Amino acid sequence: MEQHQAPILAIIPPPVQFVLTFLIGLAVNRLLAWQPGWTEMEGVRWIGWALAAGGVALSFFAAGRFVFRHTTLNPAGSPAHLVVDGAHGWSRNPMYAALTAIYAGIALGLGEVWPLVLVILPFASMNWVVIPFEEARLREAFGQAYVDYCSLVRRWL
Repeated sequence: MEQHQAPILAIIPPPVQFVLTFLIGLAVNRLLAWQPGWTEMEGVRWIGWALAAGGVALSFFAAGRFVFRHTTLNPAGSPAHLVVDGAHGWSRNPMYAALTAIYAGIALGLGEVWPLVLVILPFASMNWVVIPFEEARLREAFGQAYVDYCSLVRRWL
């Protein structure tokens, strides 16, 4: 397999990118005290916590498949097996979808608006840097099997 230079955003673990962005959002929240009324609504908070819980469950099952199949969770690591079942049967990136859901859910649950606004940053990093890097490596590693999988299963949802 041809070696590709991993972009820095593929080397920084995705969970770290999400956590750092969330923390930056909390800092911005303290500096710019903008708090729309809807963030205080109890229903919004409950929806947020439910979204976060669903994301945790999804991440557990999706990552569990990788562990069970003895393949890497590291975007810059060497894939040993192509995982196409379970959550990967309906999304090629359920772990990134789960991280996004957890992040947005916690922001809603806490009523923190700036972290919610900034969720676009780690999402963009995944969508336009990390995933394309991974997809190129998976095409090289698994060839037509990966191309066929991509034609059947969407990138996100």
